[in-house]
Amino acid sequence: MKGEDHREECKVIALANQKGGGGKTTTAFQLGAGLARAGKRVLLVDADPQHSLTLCMGVRRPDDLEETLTTAMQAVIREEPVLPRTGRLHHPEGMDLLPANIELSAMELTLFQAMSREYVLRSCLEELKPQYDHILIDCMPSLGLMTINALAAADSVIIPSQPNYLSAKGLDLLLRSIRRVKKQINPKLRIDGILLTMVDKRTNNARSIADALRATVGGNLRILDTEIPFSVRAAESSEKGVSIFAYDKGGKVAAAYEAMTKEVLELERREKDRLRDDGVR
Repeated sequence: MKGEDHREECKVIALANQKGGGGKTTTAFQLGAGLARAGKRVLLVDADPQHSLTLCMGVRRPDDLEETLTTAMQAVIREEPVLPRTGRLHHPEGMDLLPANIELSAMELTLFQAMSREYVLRSCLEELKPQYDHILIDCMPSLGLMTINALAAADSVIIPSQPNYLSAKGLDLLLRSIRRVKKQINPKLRIDGILLTMVDKRTNNARSIADALRATVGGNLRILDTEIPFSVRAAESSEKGVSIFAYDKGGKVAAAYEAMTKEVLELERREKDRLRDDGVR
């Protein structure tokens, strides 16, 4: 059936890192805008009670929203239809947003008491998949049940990380958690790669850590070719509620996120080719 076929084609990507400040929310927003510019139907999901993505996308009073991700997840827990009450908002640049507000902070406790607690977000998104080509989940900076829900719902993970010592050191804990989710909850989950963000090539420290990551972690885990340079432009665009493409189209950050979008789409194409070849065999 047509809807079922498209449900399988919709790719869900989690943007995850248990350490905050790594450019995770900015990357979710800019990648979503890049995919929309490429003609894709995109839903962004704010799965962080700090609701930074919701703010970045121009919602100035998130706590006034009556319907959010919390509403949709509560509908799943109560075994009610999700679609009439998703609370999705539309961004002028062609993306939809499933927003968050402070109410999401109580969801961790609610999930502890729920049946099939790791799969609530997956069930929520299943009803939305036929309408989209890509769903991007901005995870909270922790490894709690909300993040586990995001990893259970995702096809793949992108890990935005600054090239500094503490960020590199914290990757091991995140990778162990992803491996555990893959083994116990979501066998199809894979890591698209680590995205180096806020790269200041003027500093030897950032360059040396980036090179060390490629030499060590890069042997077992893809580090995306694209690096996002340090610039205040990305933060400024988020404050305005517009993407870097609308705010500074000719700048180096826009060029980097355009390259990242192409790289993500190419990884997706290769994965589809691999699955098709495996099916033929």
